[in-house]
Amino acid sequence: MTEIVSDATGRKPTTRRRRKTGGITHIVVFLAPAVLIYTVFSIYPLVESLRLSLFAGQPDGSAVWTGLGNYARLLFDANWAVRFWNALWNNLILFFIHMVVQNPLGLLLAALLSLAPRFGGAYRTLIFVPTLLSVVIVGFVWELILSPLWGVAEGMMAAVGLGWLYAPWLGLEGSALTAVSMISVWQYVGIPMMLIYAALLSIPDELLDAARVDGLSGAAIFWKVKLPLILPTLGIVAILTYIGNFTLAFDLIYSIQGVLGPPDYSTDIMGTLMFRTFFGQQTQIGDIYMGATVACMMFFIILIGVGLYLVGVQRRLTRYEM
Repeated sequence: MTEIVSDATGRKPTTRRRRKTGGITHIVVFLAPAVLIYTVFSIYPLVESLRLSLFAGQPDGSAVWTGLGNYARLLFDANWAVRFWNALWNNLILFFIHMVVQNPLGLLLAALLSLAPRFGGAYRTLIFVPTLLSVVIVGFVWELILSPLWGVAEGMMAAVGLGWLYAPWLGLEGSALTAVSMISVWQYVGIPMMLIYAALLSIPDELLDAARVDGLSGAAIFWKVKLPLILPTLGIVAILTYIGNFTLAFDLIYSIQGVLGPPDYSTDIMGTLMFRTFFGQQTQIGDIYMGATVACMMFFIILIGVGLYLVGVQRRLTRYEM
């Protein structure tokens, strides 16, 4: 028979107290690994980057406090500002292309697949597979396809009478960023498609039947019933696109164009600028303090964009009870 030990007051612990203690223990045990990993790989690097951005390196290897001096150099110094504003502008162009090409295409694909659920599984898989591929593989394959020396793009376009449209897009300053953006759209269009597709499937059939009874056709049902109901999902897709253009875009551009963002920095973005500043490249010596400053500016830009969305857009979106 198990003996129950009394507490300091001489009273035996109740079942409710034991249950509460056990629940807290379970919460700590399950959350501790995730909190530890998140702290080590996310919180600590962010705090350390913020700290480094407030110092400047000296020739003897020491660091001195500069406050916001590094941010002033990055924004206004002639040697830094031109690269920073060019990289930020390229990031905004990437975001615009994804918003006007990738997300509407994902919406179209999701709408079409929701109309044919019987055969939608195979098509969803085919469209989503590129998202699972390594960015290095995607970049290398598309670089080979579009190459003017041994690529197949020119021959395939000539076979359908469009050979005159071919150009070495990745090597031209005016088209390189657009070409990389289209490759990114091809790879990641499956993500907005799946999110929007799930939102469309969550719409109750009763609402659609009521719309048909009121005399609405297929297109009218989509625009007047389905689209308003999935506006919160479209907002989430938009903010994920915004964040991804500052984070995920680096991998693809680095694998296709390299860290210098050729030609003539036309594909240089915040990620490649940070990498080049932090680690150095060719004749440029790495500067961990200015590199941390660029990283912090990326963080602040993402934070401002997300904040504006949450305050200006998300609060105005109507959420309907499904």
